[in-house]
Amino acid sequence: MGVPRADRTLVMGVLNVTPDSFSDGGRWGCVDAAVAHGTAMVAAGADLVDVGGESTRPGAGRVSEAEEVRRVLPVVTALASAGAAVSVDTMRSAVAAAAVDAGAVLVNDVSGGLADPRMHPLVADLGVAYVAMHWRGHADRMDTLDRYGDIVADVRAELAARVAAMRAAGIADQQVVLDPGLGFAKTGTSCWPLLARLDELLADGFPVLVGASRKRFLGTLVDRCDGPPSDRDAATVAVSALAAAAGAWAVRVHEVRSSVDAVRVAQAWQAARDDGKKR
Repeated sequence: MGVPRADRTLVMGVLNVTPDSFSDGGRWGCVDAAVAHGTAMVAAGADLVDVGGESTRPGAGRVSEAEEVRRVLPVVTALASAGAAVSVDTMRSAVAAAAVDAGAVLVNDVSGGLADPRMHPLVADLGVAYVAMHWRGHADRMDTLDRYGDIVADVRAELAARVAAMRAAGIADQQVVLDPGLGFAKTGTSCWPLLARLDELLADGFPVLVGASRKRFLGTLVDRCDGPPSDRDAATVAVSALAAAAGAWAVRVHEVRSSVDAVRVAQAWQAARDDGKKR
């Protein structure tokens, strides 16, 4: 089961089934509400719906494995049964296994396998698509880990180590997507070089997922840190367009329709530019 593909950048809709996510904690905690929202995202053009049952906002504590399964599994089951392409946002192999068994087509692991040594062997065994994010530690301490030389070179090197570990576990390159981990052990302006130099990440030969949606660095930029995270949606759309133009495999967003439009604009812009170069 390889990585889902299209002739454009994909849009992954965020579906947090948690009470404490930074953006929409508690809104989709009820199974019926979560399924309805996931269905609405698909109708708005989402290519994937990413279901997560554990908040990874800065400072968040962990929930038990049983609680994470309780939150995630009914939603994944219902959406997959309805025909949605579902990914599961988890660091736990047991949660990933249950979700894939329920119909998920992709495992989105913000730890890249570092949080659970059983994750890579499981992914290899299942043959499922796998997003490995750049990660240095859990949410309760990640802000203290923002120490880099050249951040792009450092992130590439640490992701390369994750790729080596995945290969050693038997994961095929065709299963792998890499994520630079915007906002994870990256505060203030640390995220911008990773976006500006996305071509260097892509040069390593793997699809790249960009997850900038509503994050602190966008709030700081547009001076909207004190308002609701949804105030950062316009800035998120700008990142979606630029990431798509740069060749990102997918963007992970809370508000789907505007990023779907942004991706289409970037696709048309790039196609016209390529056509012009042929003349």
